[in-house]
Amino acid sequence: MRKEAEDRRNEILDAAEELFVQKGFDGTSTNEILEKVGIARGTLYYHFKSKEDIMDALINRYSERLLGRAQKIAENKSIPEIERIIRVVVSMKLSGDSRQEIMEHIHKPQNALMHQKIQKVIVNGVTPILAGIIEEGMAHGLFHTPYPYECMEMLVAYANTVFDDDLVEMTDDERAKRIQALIYNGEKLLGAESGSLMNAMQMFDNDKGTNQK
Repeated sequence: MRKEAEDRRNEILDAAEELFVQKGFDGTSTNEILEKVGIARGTLYYHFKSKEDIMDALINRYSERLLGRAQKIAENKSIPEIERIIRVVVSMKLSGDSRQEIMEHIHKPQNALMHQKIQKVIVNGVTPILAGIIEEGMAHGLFHTPYPYECMEMLVAYANTVFDDDLVEMTDDERAKRIQALIYNGEKLLGAESGSLMNAMQMFDNDKGTNQK
């Protein structure tokens, strides 16, 4: 029974996600979700209190996948700390992700609430993952700061807002300059060796380019 209930819950979430992509959150009615899944209203409300509750569950499901991916990288001790930081940050990108369509839709004005909730998840979820790597690096003399969590919170919050196309419009050159500035200031905040994060980012980009050829 528990498995059947979980399967039904996921069916509802999958149907709602597909409709949200097509029509937006505000443009989708609970009746349309009911029709797509083929269930009675009572069954829907057994699993979810409202359409907003469905939205929250979708965000939670997406967030678990996103943060799970970042946590897996962070826990891989075979990867040097600085490289792990870069890999965690890159893993937050949505390129090629199966949820890219819905994330693009979340950026539309009618889905502002969903967008805000995703931003909150990233700041509150990614910051402690990165702070844990910083603390490891501090033990090895790579970083020197009394505020590992706060430093990462500042950097994540900046990246999460400035690199959000909804908030700041910029050319590719302007974006590249801001990324360089973020890494440069990140090194200062963390008390890292000058150029250490920048070099790791460049090596990672070169490796990606080589692998794509």
